Amino acid sequence: MTAKIIDGREIAGKLHRKTAEEVKQLKLRYKTTPSITTIKIGEDQTSALYLRLRDNACKKAGIVSNHLEFPQDVSENEILRSISELNEDKRVHGILIQFPMSGHISSDKLMNALDPKKDVEGFTPYNMGRTLIGNEHIVPCTPLSVLTILEYENMDLEGKDVVVVNHSNVVGKPLSALFLNRNATVSVCHVFTKDAKQYTSRADILVTATGIPRIITSDYVKKNAFVIDVGIVNTKDGICGDVDFDSVKEKAGKITPVPGGVGPVTVACSLRNMIKTFRNCVEEKTK
Repeated sequence: MTAKIIDGREIAGKLHRKTAEEVKQLKLRYKTTPSITTIKIGEDQTSALYLRLRDNACKKAGIVSNHLEFPQDVSENEILRSISELNEDKRVHGILIQFPMSGHISSDKLMNALDPKKDVEGFTPYNMGRTLIGNEHIVPCTPLSVLTILEYENMDLEGKDVVVVNHSNVVGKPLSALFLNRNATVSVCHVFTKDAKQYTSRADILVTATGIPRIITSDYVKKNAFVIDVGIVNTKDGICGDVDFDSVKEKAGKITPVPGGVGPVTVACSLRNMIKTFRNCVEEKTK
């Protein structure tokens, strides 16, 4: 039996409608338009595509989306000065730093400099710490999108065996914390894991984010598992994910496609986080 293919665009559409209505009400209440600023360093095609999609979504929702663009060789101090200025600017209600960035800039320093209340991506130590201890507020957007997809499919996570194939600060670590916060049993695999298949083939929920095209074949997947493909790779044959979709869909119970799965939901979740950073800023003024 072929797996149910999850329509990420449909889920994103529902979230966007919810966001647009909420923005409308917030504008009426606070007489202010939510405004976010993205710091973009250098040129990356995948980042540029994601940024365009997010800008379009912001426009439709009534959120102002501005960019600060810098060349690849910009100094770290210049970026830190820009973050400081944005932190202090009362007209800016959210800040994003677009990854990947140049290797000569410390992402840790940038995240430490960013005001947590304006941290749309949820990457500052304060917001990541809240996620880790189960006091979730602003959660990283890609992990949040995975959780959102599972929630829309009414997936009860308690007691489920979950495997996350990624251990980055952007996806694997915060996503594992989200699963643990919901009482799932989590295994994390990565490039140094010996025989990852022994873990993935037992998973009720398998989330993969390696960026290696079609590395997850059907023998990595448990029958009727929920497979969520976070990977996105531009190959000569077009865009694909980590999962060998055609073979895995014949074994899994549910599966997200690439494109059209996690990506659209991630964009929608970033706007949900913008609502939170906007509230952080305007409600602080009214206290």
